[in-house]
Parts: sequence; C-alpha cells; structure tokens
Amino acid sequence: MDPTAHHVAVTVSNLDRAVDFYRETLGLDVLSEFSVGGDAFATGVGIEGASAEFVHMDAGNIRIELVEYDPKGESAAETDLNQPGGTHLGLEVDDLDAVYDSLPSGVETIAEPQTTESGTRICFLRDPDGTLVELLEL
Repeated sequence: MDPTAHHVAVTVSNLDRAVDFYRETLGLDVLSEFSVGGDAFATGVGIEGASAEFVHMDAGNIRIELVEYDPKGESAAETDLNQPGGTHLGLEVDDLDAVYDSLPSGVETIAEPQTTESGTRICFLRDPDGTLVELLEL
C-alpha cells in the first residue's frame, strides 16, 4: 500500500457560510462542488438516509473538503488541541503578520501571532463552526 494525501474534510453547519470564510478570509479557491446521496452513500457513511453537499477548496498541496450533511447531526462538543480527538487544519502563509492584520474583525483568534522555540510563527483562528485553523509561517 502506498497512500497519498487527497483531502482533509470538515463537516460544517452551513456550506455557503463556510465557503465564504475559506474563500474570503483565507483566500482559498473553490476546486469543485457536488452532491452525493443514495443508499450506497448512506451505508458508506453509516447515516440512514444521508446525503451531502460538498465543496473542495484548493489549499496548495491538499484540498479541504467542506461537507454539509442532511440530516444534520448534533453539534459535537468543542475540543481543545490537547484533548484526544482534537483536530485542526494547518495552512502555511508567507507573511503571518500581514495575514493576521487583514483578518476581518469578527474572526476569532486564540492569540496574536507567536514565535515558537523552533522559530515557526503560528496563529490559531476558528472558522464559523469553531474548527481550529492554524496559520503558520516557517
């Protein structure tokens, strides 16, 4: 087996709002939009009667798959990075300070950009559903 990265998926509560955030705030482009449903899909995802709307966003070497399911599930408990099951998306930028300064006022960040012991600059923000997105400058 020789797997290669294809996508990182994020389930969202409102696909249009999520696409706007990833496109307008982070500058990602839409690669494709599609819907999937039917018995095979519902069986494959283990959700009776499920269908979903998908948008793939271009994040350079990987695509981010935004998914809105019908029926919607209950909101998952928010997890922190240090909790088992905690997740985040990591996106590299050229100038973290410039990106941070250009964030719209309503975007929640954990802290202003920080330089770690390794010299990497990081800043965590949350998308509209609370998913953590790490912006990093190497």
